[in-house]
Amino acid sequence: MNYDNQDKDAEIDFLAEFSDVVPLKQQTIDYVPSVKDSLAKQLKRQNIEQSIQLANNYLSMECGNFVDPYDQLTYKKSGVQEGVFKNLRLGKYKIEQVVNLQQCKFEQARITLFNQIMYAYQTGVRTLLLKHGIGLHSKPLPAMLKSYVNQWLRQIPQVLAFHSAMPQHSGYGATYVLIKKNETQKSGNRELHRKK
Repeated sequence: MNYDNQDKDAEIDFLAEFSDVVPLKQQTIDYVPSVKDSLAKQLKRQNIEQSIQLANNYLSMECGNFVDPYDQLTYKKSGVQEGVFKNLRLGKYKIEQVVNLQQCKFEQARITLFNQIMYAYQTGVRTLLLKHGIGLHSKPLPAMLKSYVNQWLRQIPQVLAFHSAMPQHSGYGATYVLIKKNETQKSGNRELHRKK
């Protein structure tokens, strides 16, 4: 019993020491980031994303073969059937996507072309129309963007073939591009042929 009384006395003494203590009022502080902070973070994020895109983009910035504004662009990888290439050349395939590079600056055109081809491949787009213009008045050389497009499309493994468009699709100012099948499309074809 003596022990219990000592505990009670100690507790009373303890409470007496803190009798004048008043609890703090609870304050809620909402953090609202300033516009400057969020803008700085956005710009930093954009710079990082752009650096990653540039690092992944292997398209050459030097062109070794400039074409004339009225030259026909044509390319076919080995293994592409002549009938498939003829249909592409004659614009007989449905155009699933249009990419317009005409108002783009050089670096923007390079990034856009690369990203759009990769996106088309990933999403299963097989045929796209790439508008680059003929470049009669481009500086420092005529058909500068057209020349780079001719080179860049050859550097992308996902591109099977390309050919200058028919007059109803901008003629020499645009190019039909045939993209190879992605893995999902290939496995679907295998299943289809297996069932036959």
